[in-house]
Amino acid sequence: MAPGRGGRAARAGRRAILAGALCAGVLAPARSEPQQRDSLPRATDAGGEGRTAGAHLTVRRAHPNWPPPAGAAGPLDEATWGLADSIADFRQREPAEGAPASERTVVRAVRDDDALYVAVRAWDREAGAGGIRATQLRRDADLGSDDNVTLLIDSYHDRRSGFLFKTNPNGAMWDAQLAGWDTQNEDWNGIWSVAVSRDALGWTAVFRIPFRTMRFHAGDNATFGFNVRRTIRRKNEEDLWQSWKRAQGLSHLQNAGELIGLGALARARSIEVRPYGLARGEEVERDSSGARLNDAGAGGKAGLDTKIALTPTMTIDLTVNTDFAQVESDRQVINLSRFPLFFPEKREFFLESSGIFAFGTEERAQLFHSRQIGIRDDAAVPILGGARVYGRVGSWTVGALDARTGTIDGANDAVVRVKRDVLDRSYLGAIALQRSGPGVVGTERAGGIDADFPLVVRGHNVEPKIWLAGTQVPGARGTPVAWRLSTDYPNDRFDNFVSVYRIDSGFTPTLGFVRRTGIWETTGHVDWTPRPGVLGVRQLDIEAVPQWDIIAGASGSLADVGSWETASFEWQPVGGTLQSGDEFAVHVVRQLDAPADSFDVFRSVDIAPGRYWWTRGELHYATSPGRPVSVETAVSAGGFYDGHSTEYSTAATWRGG
Repeated sequence: MAPGRGGRAARAGRRAILAGALCAGVLAPARSEPQQRDSLPRATDAGGEGRTAGAHLTVRRAHPNWPPPAGAAGPLDEATWGLADSIADFRQREPAEGAPASERTVVRAVRDDDALYVAVRAWDREAGAGGIRATQLRRDADLGSDDNVTLLIDSYHDRRSGFLFKTNPNGAMWDAQLAGWDTQNEDWNGIWSVAVSRDALGWTAVFRIPFRTMRFHAGDNATFGFNVRRTIRRKNEEDLWQSWKRAQGLSHLQNAGELIGLGALARARSIEVRPYGLARGEEVERDSSGARLNDAGAGGKAGLDTKIALTPTMTIDLTVNTDFAQVESDRQVINLSRFPLFFPEKREFFLESSGIFAFGTEERAQLFHSRQIGIRDDAAVPILGGARVYGRVGSWTVGALDARTGTIDGANDAVVRVKRDVLDRSYLGAIALQRSGPGVVGTERAGGIDADFPLVVRGHNVEPKIWLAGTQVPGARGTPVAWRLSTDYPNDRFDNFVSVYRIDSGFTPTLGFVRRTGIWETTGHVDWTPRPGVLGVRQLDIEAVPQWDIIAGASGSLADVGSWETASFEWQPVGGTLQSGDEFAVHVVRQLDAPADSFDVFRSVDIAPGRYWWTRGELHYATSPGRPVSVETAVSAGGFYDGHSTEYSTAATWRGG
């Protein structure tokens, strides 16, 4: 264990006891709240926007005796929680958009010098009859199979980014950073705690979120964006305080409410230091004849990670001899194609605010992918030292990274990223990268510009987006470029998307990832998603036009079938979700691949050069994850290159609790 972690664990334990006391405190005043539906306040929807005009929750400052001795609720009931402001007007997003929530939810908030406390009381008429679903216990587990509550805190109050904190009735913790309405960094792990309790009338969760976990603008009258979502699993019901329209949701920050009354906030220039040490010992090994295979030996390694709050909105991370010993292993994947696979970043040093550095299209063409630092030719190389600085300065989002690797790599990798806010949620951005050092021949450079315009037009989401990038590496002439233009229309009854790419042959982002070069590509789908309200169907998903992904050679044309190198058309004549939460889908898939060289798909199974078309049929059914036992079954059969293949898969999950 690294020095200092024991003290943190002890403090976390005391905070858990305190939060348990807060649960007891918040329950008492909550019981005095009438549970009848007729007693709920009726707020007005501001122009049909899915939010209440002027919606806010006032944070009460804790009284001077806060916090109480561990385990003692003391005067908390009346002096703090009993007088705190509350919100209770939750509405359904699913299944009945805009209808009052079927179960009452009450939320209160208080603060002290160090943290924000949010108490959520989730009433449930069937709590005593086993109506509350709670199976998960692990940190960052998928809580979608359970009843759960999620807090959204937009601490910058810029309607562009935020933090998500989620728990279930077991007190399992899940968190994420939100960068824009469609980008979640679920690998982020913040410092916070939650305590829960259950009784015959429902369950209660009290969140303790230290101010140092969040990033905000210091000032005397701080205001945070705020929203709360509750999921009632047995009903497959999603309730929100604000942003409850189906074309919105929790991540649409422009529709969130506000936390007011926070008063003066100042993020201390805290320093978090995490040293580590690893020791290694080897014994002599011998073969069956007694011959010596190796020598005995011992070794060790030490390093340090540091996080420093430069300002309330800017943070710097430093690392020396970075420890990757506890990094989560990559999942095992069978690659049946002739193209490289994408693996996500799992190393903690690179995870916080990683969305700032994102540029390009994930898994297809990314100008920067931090996984390329410290890994060369699929082998790990040590990171001798590195630094990251990131955050917000006015209307600018900025990030810079520099890392030095050792041994055979011997490289210095540098990245600078900036974004300028425009309109309500849009941005214009740029990025520059450079790789140099004794282990690099010459200097490798890359750069690009991008723009993202998530708009709301007459209540419908429309998001045009464009990026343009170029690379310069020794041995390649000029500056090969790549670009992509796309438009997304993600709404309730229609979900449509179209994009066009161009990636030059010599495009080489050495600190990024590109799946294929020398191509034209177009992708898209046109989905009609009606809600018939009959036969137990909640929503259908019908692809009026088959989903497509077409790639042509750089000298060819997307309009010329003869110049296509690969193509995939996936038609879903029917699919959807039932009121029970079960899902079903029927697919017909038509595919093309035209390899110029032979390649292996299995051992001793080669695909010869040629032009192959084949068709497959697929059936899929999955029961609701809210059931004690859920089953997911899929079958796929049809052609595969010049042969035939059939695939079956069945998975069953039992959830106790």
